[in-house]
Amino acid sequence: MGHLDHAAFGWLTPVLSYAMACIGAALGLRCTVRALGATGRSRRNWLITAASAIGSGIWTMHFVAMLGFAVTGTGIRYNALLTILSLLVAMVVVGAGVFAVGYGKDRTRSLLLGGLATGLGVAGMHYLGMAALRLHGQVHYDPVLVALSVLIAAVAATAALWAGLNIQSPGAVAVASLVMGAAVSSMHYTAMFAVSVDVTPSGAALPGATAMQFIFPLAVGLGSYLFITAAFVALSPTARERADYASAEQLAPAP
Repeated sequence: MGHLDHAAFGWLTPVLSYAMACIGAALGLRCTVRALGATGRSRRNWLITAASAIGSGIWTMHFVAMLGFAVTGTGIRYNALLTILSLLVAMVVVGAGVFAVGYGKDRTRSLLLGGLATGLGVAGMHYLGMAALRLHGQVHYDPVLVALSVLIAAVAATAALWAGLNIQSPGAVAVASLVMGAAVSSMHYTAMFAVSVDVTPSGAALPGATAMQFIFPLAVGLGSYLFITAAFVALSPTARERADYASAEQLAPAP
C-alpha cells in the first residue's frame, strides 16, 4: 500500500485552498444577498454569478489542495475531460441549490432542498475529481468516511444558504465565509482520509496531464475570475443604494 501525503508542499496548499474556499463562499453569499434584493432578470443574473462563484471556489479549493497530494511509489496524472466535468457539475448542481433558495416560496423547504442539492454537488465534484486521478495502482475508499464527507458537505451547504438568506451585513458575511471555507476544507480532507491506494509498481507512462501542466493553470484562471468578480460585486451599487440615489434625485431642487 502506498503512503499518502496530503501536504507535499507543507502548509502552502492547505492554507491556499482554504483561502480560495473562503473567497468563493464570500462572493457567493454576497451575490445571493444581492439576488434576494432584486427582481426579474437582475435576480437571475445575481444567482448565476453566485453559483459560478461558489462552484469555482469549491473546485479551486479541491484542486489546489490536490497539488499537495502525493502517493509513494507512483506518479499522478489527471484526466482532463473528467476534471473539467467536475467543475461543470459543481456549478450546475450548486446553481440548482441557489436557485431553489432564490425563487422558493417556502423558505424552510427551499433551504433544505437547496442545501441537500448543493451538498451533493460539492461531494459529487470531489469524487468526480478523484475519478480523474490516474496512477499505478488501485484507489479504495472507506465507506464510513465517504458518508461522513457527504454529510459534512450537505450541512455546510445548508448553513451557507441559510447565511445567504439571513445575513446581510458585510462583517457577518465575512464571518460566515470563514466558517463555510473551514467546512468545505473539512469535507475535502475527510474525503481524502477515506482514500487508500494499493500501488502496482510499473515503468509504463501514465495517461493524462500532470497537476502543473493542467490543474495549476486552470486553478489560476478560476482564481483570477473570482478576484475580478469580487471587484465587480464590490463596485456594483446595492438595491438600497440605487433606491437612495433615485430618491435623492427626486428630492433635488430643479435648476
